[in-house]
Amino acid sequence: MPDVPEDVRSKLAISLDVDDLVVALRLGRLLAPWFGTAKVGLELYSSVGPDAVTALTELGFDVFCDLKFHDIATTVNKSSRVIGALGAKYLNLHGQGGVTMLRAGVEGLKQGAADAGLPEPLALAVTVLTSDVEAPPHILGKRVQAALESACDGIVCAASDVREAKQYGPRLFAAVPGIRPAGSPRHEQARAATPREALDAGADLIILGRAVTAAEDPTAAAAAVATELGGTAD
Repeated sequence: MPDVPEDVRSKLAISLDVDDLVVALRLGRLLAPWFGTAKVGLELYSSVGPDAVTALTELGFDVFCDLKFHDIATTVNKSSRVIGALGAKYLNLHGQGGVTMLRAGVEGLKQGAADAGLPEPLALAVTVLTSDVEAPPHILGKRVQAALESACDGIVCAASDVREAKQYGPRLFAAVPGIRPAGSPRHEQARAATPREALDAGADLIILGRAVTAAEDPTAAAAAVATELGGTAD
């Protein structure tokens, strides 16, 4: 087993963007030595639903439900309560939904976990997507403020936005997607950053996907990321 320091592994999340739970679990087992968190997005959740969360939790991962809830407050509250009861550690809610919706999601998520006797999860407000290069400059601050007013635990933002976001809310946990090691294809991530750039910017959770899962050798790609962040490759 690779000797990866826990302070490195705990900062790394792997996006399991597949539509097959067997494939997701195979990837999870393969990459667990480097990644403490597994991210379940719409593709996997649409395919197998709550089973994705429970199965990955049983593998020992913290689970990040990347579902970007954005609906009326009652629907978001009830849906978030379900996710909390499943044992997910993180759930994101779209900051565009505003304070009332975000607060409903926060309350539902916490209540679901409490009712199930589980540790309190973190609700994260999505600020500006890493693929969005057209958002007006004021949007980041507006959505960070909404996260603060609604008692969200943190935000999801690009690495280039972390410093500014934490000026508004220093206590906020920052999860950063759109991570691409140097030389990797950016795909649709217009505002990508390397793992080291994200860490240096103040990211608390660094999310990688295809740069690792679609690599010719995923374990070598994972080891390279851990080494870049100060871990041991083997």
